[in-house]
Amino acid sequence: MSLTDVQLRNVKPKAKPYRLTDSQGLYAEVHPNGSVYWRMKYRFDGKEKRLAIGVYPRVGLKDARKSRDDAKALLELGLDPSTEKRKRKAQHELASASGFEYIAREWHAKQAKLWSVNYAEKVERAMERDLIPYLSGSSIDQISAPDLLSVLRRVEKRGAVETAHRLMQIFGQIAKYAVSTGRAQRDMTPDLKGALATPKRYHFSAITEPPKVGRLLQMIDGYQGTPTVRAALRLAPLVFVRPKELRYAEWCEIDVSSAEWRIPASKMKMNQDHIVPLSRQAIEILEEQKLLTGHWGGFVFPSARSARRPMSDNAILSAFRNMGIYKEEMTGHGFRAMARTILDEVLGERVDLIEHQLAHAVKDSLGRAYNRTTHLPQRRLMMQRWADYLDALRATARNRLSE
Repeated sequence: MSLTDVQLRNVKPKAKPYRLTDSQGLYAEVHPNGSVYWRMKYRFDGKEKRLAIGVYPRVGLKDARKSRDDAKALLELGLDPSTEKRKRKAQHELASASGFEYIAREWHAKQAKLWSVNYAEKVERAMERDLIPYLSGSSIDQISAPDLLSVLRRVEKRGAVETAHRLMQIFGQIAKYAVSTGRAQRDMTPDLKGALATPKRYHFSAITEPPKVGRLLQMIDGYQGTPTVRAALRLAPLVFVRPKELRYAEWCEIDVSSAEWRIPASKMKMNQDHIVPLSRQAIEILEEQKLLTGHWGGFVFPSARSARRPMSDNAILSAFRNMGIYKEEMTGHGFRAMARTILDEVLGERVDLIEHQLAHAVKDSLGRAYNRTTHLPQRRLMMQRWADYLDALRATARNRLSE
């Protein structure tokens, strides 16, 4: 007698697995834990075999019988249902592995090992926001230039032209990876050259004329905001790291005894450890700041709202605005351009030392990347000369004000 839905709903497990027979080889196998598995018994090439169909109730009685009938149709064609099922699964897996989302995430996982954590997260967010939702249903080799352009135009229309170009670069890298792994024929992003609006080019504003630098340092000394923001402002020109690296500085990275700030690779744009030699002036600022935030043992410049978070990325810009300095004149990133220009053009420091201290990609004569300790003694002397020079500019500006 064939099974009914009522029987299946009321099935009771036993100490050992047992079967409930339906018809034409189909049966339900009841396990001691209460799980019910659909199976079909059949013969192929003179051998008795079993075909796994699914689990009840996800696969109902009606669907199980349909799968049985499909299997019998394959048998009539001389095909083994179990073999055909494995083939379909392999084809599905191949199709999934060729899908844009699968390849994009595979590419990202490999690249993330070479990037900083912050940059890897930034790229992943960009993919998940603007690429994957519109392209995930397609094999990467099926995505045409017009398909990608329509996706990028969505971003362009919201005014994020620079982001649209960056997304095209990301897609191009994913496509090149797909080509190298045999899942795409070519990267078609070159076909879109000129299709997007040209982004405006901005340079981080910086004060690079020595007299103006002196006046800026004087204004920072007189800043009336919070002590933490003031300390960050005073330290920024002495270390000229990227604004985010400054905000995320932690006390465990500061070694006053060796006069070094050791920034881990996970916080650096180039994903390499970086050492910032600390001048006497920088150490004085940090020792004062430690009285305020050192007992927490976390961020050197914590948020005013929570010691568990770093200072806001807008804190420095807001401080500049409060002092009457606008972003067209100076930004937090501008301290890097200030140091790069004056160290080279005024103080005559070696360009390779400057670039290395800026944590830019610097290679030796054999094309090898320098490690974090390369030329450290020379960089230490350079950083002290730089701090002393800033003191001199500050004193000159103060004297001019008093005249």
